Amino acid sequence: MNLSIIIIHYKSPELLKLCLGSIRDHVLNQIPELETLVVDSEAQTETGEILKEKFSWAKYLPLTKNVGYAAGVNHGLKNAKGEHVLILNPDIIVTPGSVQKMLECLDQNQDIGLCGPKLLNFNGQTQNSKFRFYRPLTIVYRRTFLGKMPFAKKHLADFNIKNLNPGSKSFPDWLMGSALMTTQAALKKVGLMDERFKLYFEDVDWAKRFWENGYKVAYLPSAAMLHYHIRQSRAGFDFLDVFLRRETRWHIESAIKYFFKHGLKYRSGENLLNYDKKAQ
Repeated sequence: MNLSIIIIHYKSPELLKLCLGSIRDHVLNQIPELETLVVDSEAQTETGEILKEKFSWAKYLPLTKNVGYAAGVNHGLKNAKGEHVLILNPDIIVTPGSVQKMLECLDQNQDIGLCGPKLLNFNGQTQNSKFRFYRPLTIVYRRTFLGKMPFAKKHLADFNIKNLNPGSKSFPDWLMGSALMTTQAALKKVGLMDERFKLYFEDVDWAKRFWENGYKVAYLPSAAMLHYHIRQSRAGFDFLDVFLRRETRWHIESAIKYFFKHGLKYRSGENLLNYDKKAQ
């Protein structure tokens, strides 16, 4: 099996139909030995009916509970048979040639273990999906009024890697988890996602572990996908979001777990990779 596409779904059937439709139109008949798996947390009858009636070629993996994003990904990975694995959110629309370019990137660069496409709004505007690893101050500046101060804006611009050309292939510390491709060979070394992160930071943690295990993380702008992105952890009231949105509380909780696991000191992916090489 060449490629397994895993879609992590949770109560968004209309988006799922659009995502599967784009796979049918732009991937299904273009890539040999392909399987598509839909992991459905807190599964609803409607989702199974949609797949049976409109997308019978997709394998349905329903879960009775909302197990969280990382556990959903891992459930898909445990059932995936492809040498390459593409993990998608249901709010992703695959465009012609994008998946093929990601496959080529991994096949032609054995030192790259994880890659992601350029993500676009539906008006064609590029979303920022590549970042440096979090520092504790990053959370503070993003969550409080301090983020409006000049020194904080400089910090956040660095976090968002604003100085890189968005049209060039690059190697950021981590990529937004909405669309990621890896290989079974890399997974054997890096392992599955850490399920202690129910939602948020699982993609940051995973990327760090790729770097620590000798693999680069690549941003591939030549592969573009549409992304209907809503920042659920933010209501626009800064620190008050903690009291207004459970997603905000999950984000902060995951951040605390991340810093307990990896420490407070910032080290770039490139530094982690070079440290790994020296250790060998």
